[in-house]
Amino acid sequence: MNYKWNYQPPTEGECTEAEMLSEEIVISPVLCRLLRKRGVRTAAEAKKFFRPSLLDLHDPFLMDGMDAAVKRINKALGSKERILVYGDYDVDGTTAVALVYRFLQQFTTNIDYYIPNRYNDGYGVSIKGVDYAKETGVGLVIVLDCGVKAVDEIAYAKTLGIDFIVCDHHVQDVVLPPAVAILNPKLNGSKYPYPHLSGCGVGFKLMQAFAKDNGIEFSQLIPYLDLVAVSIASDIVPIMGENRILAYHGLRQINHNPSTGLKAIIEVCGLKDKEIKLNDIIFKIGPRINASGRIQTGQEAVDLLTEKDYRKALTISNQINEYNEARKDLDKSMTEEANKIVDNLEGLADKRSIVLYNEDWHRGVIGIVASRLTELFYRPSVVLTKTNDIATGSARSVADFDVYKAIESCRDLLDNFGGHPYAAGLSLKVENIEEFTRRFEEYVSENIMPTQTEANIYIDEELAFKDINLKLFNDLKRFEPFGPDNMKPVFCTRHVYDFGTSRVVGRNQEHIKLELVDNQTGDVVNGIAFGQSSQARYIKSKQAFDICYTVEENSHKRNEVQLLIESIRPRIEGSNAPSPEEG
Repeated sequence: MNYKWNYQPPTEGECTEAEMLSEEIVISPVLCRLLRKRGVRTAAEAKKFFRPSLLDLHDPFLMDGMDAAVKRINKALGSKERILVYGDYDVDGTTAVALVYRFLQQFTTNIDYYIPNRYNDGYGVSIKGVDYAKETGVGLVIVLDCGVKAVDEIAYAKTLGIDFIVCDHHVQDVVLPPAVAILNPKLNGSKYPYPHLSGCGVGFKLMQAFAKDNGIEFSQLIPYLDLVAVSIASDIVPIMGENRILAYHGLRQINHNPSTGLKAIIEVCGLKDKEIKLNDIIFKIGPRINASGRIQTGQEAVDLLTEKDYRKALTISNQINEYNEARKDLDKSMTEEANKIVDNLEGLADKRSIVLYNEDWHRGVIGIVASRLTELFYRPSVVLTKTNDIATGSARSVADFDVYKAIESCRDLLDNFGGHPYAAGLSLKVENIEEFTRRFEEYVSENIMPTQTEANIYIDEELAFKDINLKLFNDLKRFEPFGPDNMKPVFCTRHVYDFGTSRVVGRNQEHIKLELVDNQTGDVVNGIAFGQSSQARYIKSKQAFDICYTVEENSHKRNEVQLLIESIRPRIEGSNAPSPEEG
């Protein structure tokens, strides 16, 4: 793949500040420059960054509506009122429901949970769900990871004498639902210090406030942080601020004492006895939990995450794993079909968005297909299918483009929509698809930047091979957990050569195992370049080239580092200045 390399060398002032911080905290100036890019400028801030403390979590009562929410829960518990914990069918929603249900279950047996069926209920709070609450004698519904736009549904519940507490993190609409309390750090005018919590994170803050109000030790909440970490990783929220604290301690919980359900899914994923990182959640644990809601019902995911018997949890995990295999098959076939349609689209080169509709596509995987299209073509993508005579779809976006606003610009054509800047859902009448496609493309074309439709690699720092060693790797580990706003640092080294031993490897000879020499220092470093065997002939020609990479531990040789090479580019001779395509 031809990436555009983006590298902004540090200024003299930035280098000076980094040197001063380096002397104070005893790590390399290079890594101190990385800290500065993350807003960390002092030794005290560095200490908080490297050692996230649960003591630094914000007071949950700073969130608007928290007082009212806690009072309503206390009232329900005091009068033995029936409580229903209601949530979305994705990972964020099911982990949130499991967390709140399990914590409150300690104080009442009159509690139940409900996950809407993707195919029968649709997204979010449904009339069917409200009717279930009425039929089962529920007086209070705590809804998680959805609800901020459920104006009609919650108004209907109110006529039935059912109160709602909404815990959400999606963008609000003009009118808010008539709930007892709406907890959402993204609400207009919100004074909460951190707006980027996951849906499960908001649920955790509610339980933190409930515990604080009732004199329950905070330590009793720590076992639930594994669920929060799973939600943070799977929902791709920023890994800074409060999320960094929650993810850091949630990963410790997952690795040392996970809940029974997560322990079972960890075994099914083949991660038992391995150190689990956020990437393992993103690519292994999260998709399996998600597959339940995509192929069958998210209720099974909550059954797993609330199960106390390990054998039963393992049985559910194996069933969910089968759903995931079915999901992967559907994903592959639909993506191939979608790619063929895109290849035949007229004027694709002149378009800045992709909108596809096929009434036979499986609703459970259209979001994944939209993601694949965005990754492949670098355009905001919407994939639609037909459900009960209505077109329903998922949208995914490219870096720094707000697809939610693009969809909102077409709201008069839509029956419903909601989501985030990078991912959104929508529904509309089938006859409106053509006009929606035209107007969505018009909005995207007018608002997207040319650089947002290109494959970009953003390089953090330029390194010499002499600086790459085990200490650097260990210092980089202190930056974990990695994720949005704290991505794994990408480095570049210019003017390197093949040492003479580099070779093509892999079942299909698709990768390159490299041994490289830094022309400036003579140091030699090993690396692996996945899927880049097309570069092998140039590398073996003994000509110089530039590389960008991340620094990893060699999985076959402990205490040895290697480079995971993301891009290889022929050397532009003459200087070390950025080449023409660099920013």
